[in-house]
Amino acid sequence: MTRPPLRVGNASGFYGDRFDALREMLTGGGLDILTGDYLAELTMLILGRDRLKDPARGYARTFLRQLEECLGLARERGVRIVANAGGLNPAGLADAVRELAGRLGVPARVAHVEGDDLGARFPGALTAHAYLGGAGIAACLNAGADVVVTGRVTDAALVTGPAAAHFGWRDDAYDRLAGAVVAGHVLECGTQATGGNYAFFAEHDPAALRRPGFPLAEIHEDGSAVITKHPGTGGFVDVGTVTAQLLYETSGARYAGPDVTARLDTAVLTADGPDRVRITGVRGEAPPPTLKVGLNRLGGHRNEVVFVLTGLDIEAKAALVRAQIGDALDRAGSRPADVRWELARTDRADAATEETASALLRLVVRDADADAVGRALSGAAIELALGSYPGFHVTAPPGKGAPYGVFEAAYVDRATVEHVAVLPGGERTPVTTAADTRVL
Repeated sequence: MTRPPLRVGNASGFYGDRFDALREMLTGGGLDILTGDYLAELTMLILGRDRLKDPARGYARTFLRQLEECLGLARERGVRIVANAGGLNPAGLADAVRELAGRLGVPARVAHVEGDDLGARFPGALTAHAYLGGAGIAACLNAGADVVVTGRVTDAALVTGPAAAHFGWRDDAYDRLAGAVVAGHVLECGTQATGGNYAFFAEHDPAALRRPGFPLAEIHEDGSAVITKHPGTGGFVDVGTVTAQLLYETSGARYAGPDVTARLDTAVLTADGPDRVRITGVRGEAPPPTLKVGLNRLGGHRNEVVFVLTGLDIEAKAALVRAQIGDALDRAGSRPADVRWELARTDRADAATEETASALLRLVVRDADADAVGRALSGAAIELALGSYPGFHVTAPPGKGAPYGVFEAAYVDRATVEHVAVLPGGERTPVTTAADTRVL
């Protein structure tokens, strides 16, 4: 028996995206699943620093505030919510959602997915998380979860998991899973699929782009999908916007992930009416035997000063301040390990205003020692105020510097990663797919 299409919406493309999007998607039209993508490499670093301050943190707290407004609404409309807002602490977020549901009097069944945290294998990293697939999400939904929160899964897993659960796909249904991966990849960045950040935006009505609506996908049992948005919302969906997002952050025809390797060169995009684009023909291959692991570590400390150079002799002014800062740091005995200068010639000849007559000289320093990029640098810059180039000033007072992070990728044998679905009743269910056990 053919199952009806699954309508999957997106309400977040990053941690800090439009707060009202969850409500907009729930009230704008019919949905079965509403997803939220809150994680990126930088987000994992931010959450890692949050966890250093408080081990009970490490998840996207904005998601909880959105649920406080919308959990009852989702329940009323029969929409299940799947989000990777759990970040470094999906169990903690699941507990917080249960507490919220109890306080609101909403009978929500909450589950979560874990197993992505590989910190024990990478002791030098602030965060170390494998990119899991959608099978754990599917297990949670099949167990009746109304809300599923995860840690680090692939962005597309937020769609492949619900699709596999809805249609009962086997884990080797590679063509169908690949179609869901493509749909998930189009949805994952929110309004980038509906005209946001679109190179050819000028060819469209500017009014439509003031507040683009968030996208949704109608996924069919054969893995095909239609990308669209709720009626009456801003933005636009056409073959161009979908193509642009489909190619976003991809590097070849084979788009490898933990669920399937999607062949992007087989996807066929066709217009299917106003604000509707149909994706068909996507072929899939077995996923790779390894899982990608995102590693964040603290690289040291960073500081920045931007000098404003106005009027004549811009190059000479830049040379003077560079020499002066270098001398001051040498005298202080605290020259940072990495010193970079960049002159941006934003100035114009015969400019009408001081701002348009000015160039920007940016100094960025990095060092493992916070003191080397802190007071020594800020003092050297400020002490030049009356003894440097004419018109000396900076865009902002130099501060004490801040830690910065470094992202790296590693790969591990997927069979060594324990992918676990923690069901609404608390049962811990290991998730194993054919790809986890095959011999190559």
